[in-house]
Amino acid sequence: MLFQDRTDAAQQLVLKLKALKGQHALVLAIPRGGVPMGRIVADAIDGELDVVLVRKLRAPDNPEFAIGAVDEHGAMQISEYAQMVGADAEYLAREKAVQMATMRQRRAEYTPIRPPVSPAGRLLVVVDDGLATGATMMAALNMLRESKPARLICAIPVAAPDSLRKVKTLADEVVCLSAPANFQAVGQFYQNFPQVDDAEVIVALSSH
Repeated sequence: MLFQDRTDAAQQLVLKLKALKGQHALVLAIPRGGVPMGRIVADAIDGELDVVLVRKLRAPDNPEFAIGAVDEHGAMQISEYAQMVGADAEYLAREKAVQMATMRQRRAEYTPIRPPVSPAGRLLVVVDDGLATGATMMAALNMLRESKPARLICAIPVAAPDSLRKVKTLADEVVCLSAPANFQAVGQFYQNFPQVDDAEVIVALSSH
């Protein structure tokens, strides 16, 4: 067990990100689990907080298993094994539509009184509570790279070693506290890993 909970994980990440204080960083958290952590990181480095909306694309018979991800603008990352688990073009189109609808609803709930903060030219820190397949983080980094940030940093407490290698090719810097060989799921490294609900996300985004 590495972390007591997401607060503990975020505080440990902050120790590695202290040098960013005063650089007007934009902390972009992946909902929902990454958002309470993003609030802690943003406050610690005097940064601004927003969400980056990406959703995993679920395998046909196993909703927990990611076969790729889609970002808020509709760009998809599809894994090389998607077809092997039965995800043909028709299935992917349906799954994409479901996830795009979820993102539109979340954007309306999470930032109802303002548009997304522009990442162009900013120092970006993308935060999540861990990487399993890494699909959502890779989709987030690819989308954000297109906005031409000044610097793109990925910050996660724990990651599967394979996923960490993939993510390192997409960010200027990756801050990862642990990449254990026995990785099976993000939750195994937290003593307390409850679901984060939309109400918690909205509180985290509106508090300063």
